[in-house]
Amino acid sequence: MNTDQPTRRATISDVARLAGVSISTVSRVVNGTGPVADETVEHVRKAIDLLHYKPLAAARSLAGRASDTIGMLVPELTGAFFTPLVRGVEMAARDAGYDLLVHLVTGGVSNDDTAMLPLDEHNTDGLIVFNDRLDDQSLRRLAGNGVPLVLLYRTAPADLAIPSIKFQNVEGAREIVEHLIVHHARRRIAYLAGPEGNEDSAQRLNGYRQALEAHGLAWDPHLVEPADYNNHMARAVVERWLLDGVQFDAIFAADDEAAAGAMLALRQAGCNVPDDVAVVGFDDLAFSHLLTPPLTTVGASVEESGIMAGRLLIAQIRDEEVPKLTVLPTKLVIRQSCGCP
Repeated sequence: MNTDQPTRRATISDVARLAGVSISTVSRVVNGTGPVADETVEHVRKAIDLLHYKPLAAARSLAGRASDTIGMLVPELTGAFFTPLVRGVEMAARDAGYDLLVHLVTGGVSNDDTAMLPLDEHNTDGLIVFNDRLDDQSLRRLAGNGVPLVLLYRTAPADLAIPSIKFQNVEGAREIVEHLIVHHARRRIAYLAGPEGNEDSAQRLNGYRQALEAHGLAWDPHLVEPADYNNHMARAVVERWLLDGVQFDAIFAADDEAAAGAMLALRQAGCNVPDDVAVVGFDDLAFSHLLTPPLTTVGASVEESGIMAGRLLIAQIRDEEVPKLTVLPTKLVIRQSCGCP
């Protein structure tokens, strides 16, 4: 038999192929059901060992130790973003008969840290990772535990076959910036970015730049500053721009929290939104339509991303094939902060 190990997590199909038997035969071996010849059992168990196959669904029968729980790593639980995200994951988990364990991780993951995380079948059957503070090496440590993983709002390093979920960041950003240019004649559009190194923010910057270039507008790096998806940081950045006399007639914020902070800074400085400065965001969080004026934004359902993450993780736990990358659609949500009636 070929003993090369796959780079992705092995599935029951891989075991069947390596052992030279059917999937149903592998299922009977790992679940201990039905008659299987001793020689065939030996072939299947060797294939399982060689592939490091971890049949977590089957482990319920073999060892009675599966938890019926999925885990989720997040950097915080405050703000309007995390409530719908966790709710979405919990909905998917509940529908499939699983509980959800949320674990806060505020930095990287060392070898010692992995022992404190919910990473094996004694406490969680799989893990959803929403945390861009975890570097690639931390992800490799998590993946090395053999527990199924799903990444939210980021993609895995090329050497890790971890499924990930993202939104149409480039397309959504380009559409909303083009709306400002085409429908509202805005020419000096600032961008309040996310944290340095954040994948979503970088993709939204690309969409912003594509829209400017498509309409013959020069990109001014002085109009791009990080606000870390944070209301207070965005407010401080806009206050500094106003104090320094930076000229802009619109602000595209990488998320709605930053857009709200920008609107507050403008209002306190006596600027009218949208007459003096149009403001638009990204995400369409629950409070966005309650702002004054209501916020034009890019709809990217946070709850739906959580539901999808939960479903993909549970599919892996059940040894189903899942795509490496799932890209969810966005849509332009027109309200009054851009200048529309």
